[in-house]
Amino acid sequence: MKKITLSALAALTLGSVAANATTFYQDANGQVFTKPAEGRTAIKTATPLFTKADKLKFSATTYIGYVYDDYKSDTATVDYKSDTSDFEIRRAYFQLKAYLLDDPKSYYRITFDVSKDVTGDEKVRAKYAYLYLNDIYTNTGVEFGLAHRPWHDYEEHSAWFYRSISKILIEDKKSGPDLSNSADFGIMFKTRTKYFDADYGLFNGEGYHSVSNGNGMSFEWRATAHILGTSSHHHPEKNTYWDASFYGQYNKGHKTVTDSVVDYTYTDDQGTVHTVNKTVTLGSEDLIFGGLHTVYNQPNFLIAAQYIKSLDTRDDDSQAAIVTGNNVSAQAGSGYSVNGEYRMGADKEYRVLARYDSWTPELEDSADEKENRSYIFGGAWKQNRNVEWVANVIVTDNEAGSSKENENGTQYMVTAEVKF
Repeated sequence: MKKITLSALAALTLGSVAANATTFYQDANGQVFTKPAEGRTAIKTATPLFTKADKLKFSATTYIGYVYDDYKSDTATVDYKSDTSDFEIRRAYFQLKAYLLDDPKSYYRITFDVSKDVTGDEKVRAKYAYLYLNDIYTNTGVEFGLAHRPWHDYEEHSAWFYRSISKILIEDKKSGPDLSNSADFGIMFKTRTKYFDADYGLFNGEGYHSVSNGNGMSFEWRATAHILGTSSHHHPEKNTYWDASFYGQYNKGHKTVTDSVVDYTYTDDQGTVHTVNKTVTLGSEDLIFGGLHTVYNQPNFLIAAQYIKSLDTRDDDSQAAIVTGNNVSAQAGSGYSVNGEYRMGADKEYRVLARYDSWTPELEDSADEKENRSYIFGGAWKQNRNVEWVANVIVTDNEAGSSKENENGTQYMVTAEVKF
């Protein structure tokens, strides 16, 4: 029991000893508390912690869940995936902020992320590792390092609060475009005012868990108007706000296009016609997309909608047409998403939620373009400020002939989001 007590004490001490001399209390079972109560005695000694920071702040978020994937049955043209049933830790974030400068709002942050790789193995990687400098000019701070990208964090904290069950549209892989993930190496500026805020920056472009190809930088942005003058969305069950946003990405050299050209024909100097198989490199495609988003929230309900367009940036010559086949460009297309929730209970702790996503990749022959769709329905219970439960279904209904048709089916999920 002593070892357990010391371990718990050390964990608690990390987050508080640098700021204040906190007294800890222990009950008869060896549990450690920060407040006195009947049956608890004060602990007079604690494991010391040394740091050169003025203050350390720790936090963590974990998505614990169960999921059953019920895929459609195989057909003559589509081999659907096998049904699966799993308990899982979808994500587990552990975060440290170290306040190193005279400005109390400037800090260094590092966040570790536990998630599955493509093989299904659990891996730990750095999700964020940046220095934030507050007020480098009027109402503007800056993140430098492995930083946030402009859009994801905003949508997840103002319009879609359930990353524990589904990523936002631009990050979705099963039926969405998978345009961008939430962190990257770069620099991002953050401007905040009552009626307007914006995030904008320059990044490698490939994202935090991909290797940079070094072909070009990615300029990314979000500009948001707070129509009602409500800039804080920390407690949507208490606030009323209405936002309108424009966001996007101009990513030079996002993807190198290389492929084999079948039956490439050319004429030599003597006039002889040759047909050969030839491998050509067409250079790099840019990733250029933009989106419009709006969200209206009041304590009882929320409704949000967005539209996204991703452009064709492929070279328009005959070799390009042969190499890329029917695909106009990686991730080119258009789509939209609508989501909402209704809140009930004395503290709005019970919620009913729904979302619809649609994405249609752009192809050379428009007759071959197929819509990818998903529907989310569920309910949530916020047990307290640390634990929220979500039960939901996700129906993937990609159109027949879609390259993602084998994802079709229904996903049943139960999730506990734990944070402190």
